[in-house]
Amino acid sequence: MKVLAVLYKAGSHAKDEPRMYGCLENELGLRQYLESKGHTFVVTDDKEGENSTLDKEIVDAEIVITTPFHPGYITRERIEKAKNLKLAVTAGVGSDHIDLTAANERKITVAQVTGSNVTSVAEHVVMTILDLVRNFVPAHEQIISGGWDVAAVAKNSFDVEGKVIATIGSGRIGQRVLKRLVPFDPKELLYYDYQALPKEVEEELHARRVESLEELVSQADIVTVNCPLYESTRGLINKQLLSKFKRGAWLVNTARGAICVKEDVAAALESGQLRGYGGDVWFPQPAPGNHPWRDMRNPYGGGNAMTPHISGTSIDAQIRYAEGTKNIIDTYLNGTNDYRPQDLIVIDGHYATRAYGSDKK
Repeated sequence: MKVLAVLYKAGSHAKDEPRMYGCLENELGLRQYLESKGHTFVVTDDKEGENSTLDKEIVDAEIVITTPFHPGYITRERIEKAKNLKLAVTAGVGSDHIDLTAANERKITVAQVTGSNVTSVAEHVVMTILDLVRNFVPAHEQIISGGWDVAAVAKNSFDVEGKVIATIGSGRIGQRVLKRLVPFDPKELLYYDYQALPKEVEEELHARRVESLEELVSQADIVTVNCPLYESTRGLINKQLLSKFKRGAWLVNTARGAICVKEDVAAALESGQLRGYGGDVWFPQPAPGNHPWRDMRNPYGGGNAMTPHISGTSIDAQIRYAEGTKNIIDTYLNGTNDYRPQDLIVIDGHYATRAYGSDKK
């Protein structure tokens, strides 16, 4: 049996930190395990175009492994030529890089390591909020460029305390973000989701549900996106919705890049409608050099805080999702189908029933 993994190239960094399992060189720690069972294991970072290693090797692969950080897009075209494919695993969380309709038609099981990175992402959200609200990035850039102009950066530096903070999505990550923000003594914590949290959870999080997305963003000083990418959420943060934001609000997105219309976010920042944008996710990934989020600026002195989708791939998260990937593959090889229910996205030609909240990070 052939197992194909699409991972990112880390170079010398993989030797510096051997627990960086999500990279090409460290192979999710799977090679010895798979080869000891007589299986072929192919690992590549070459995933673009018809002549890519992904396209060549997927033809007879039985299992394909991808990550959200360097996604190998498992399109209908690739699924149609992958005649042996039975299992697609996300080493991490998220399935938007896989054509789930095509997978269902072929009865390919799609699974992820649910919960492996929720703590990591929630911490990154809080860090990004602090970076933006305190105007940290422009202050840091000023120092490394040799400057010293306190007023230039202090005019856009505020406290988190006393602010209204809202999350779009209140699943595993959204709830953890709210929980971590309580000690900052915000004025109010709000959330928007298709269903309300249990009353006792709302009370624990000191959070109030707002049923209208437009009403939510109009009340919030800080908005953080923690919902999955569906067709209904693709382009959700667009010019029209951004016009409903408080002028000078901050926006954080660690969910999926395609939830935001990139040109509209850049325009909102450059006009001052947004004071700052903190984004860890992009579309496509890796982002091209001319992506507008790379160099967008608020001309009034506010900042943006962009990172290359690292929120869910801390070393601790990599340990968790590598172990989870191995467990999913082991379950498949054993033929038991005894997967963790929360890890299943599609199985036996149907969407799985999972109760893991509204975010899929």
